[in-house]
Amino acid sequence: MDYGKYLTVGSRTFINYSFTALDVAAITIGDDVQIGPNVQLLTPTHPVEPGPRRDKLEAARPIVIGDNVWIGGGAIVLPGVTVGENSVIGAGAVVTRDVPANVVVVGNPARVVKNL
Repeated sequence: MDYGKYLTVGSRTFINYSFTALDVAAITIGDDVQIGPNVQLLTPTHPVEPGPRRDKLEAARPIVIGDNVWIGGGAIVLPGVTVGENSVIGAGAVVTRDVPANVVVVGNPARVVKNL
């Protein structure tokens, strides 16, 4: 973890080995969430333009994981993403945008493949 103080974990949530939480912005994990091994929740962002990036400018956007979500091993959730309740993120998925409630997403970039 970067700071630890910007990470909130709900009741009965399980987090497996090698979890990375870069909590430059808030990371909120709901109740009854299951997080597989090697999952990364990454809030920091950097400029695309070379000059500001060279100047080491950094920003961050929060991540919200809803209740009863399952995040498969090796998945990566990028800055600013909200994952709706009851959804499943498949192993190895790269989540680049919000995930609705009650769906399964897989792939890079993650896309909905099933409604629950």
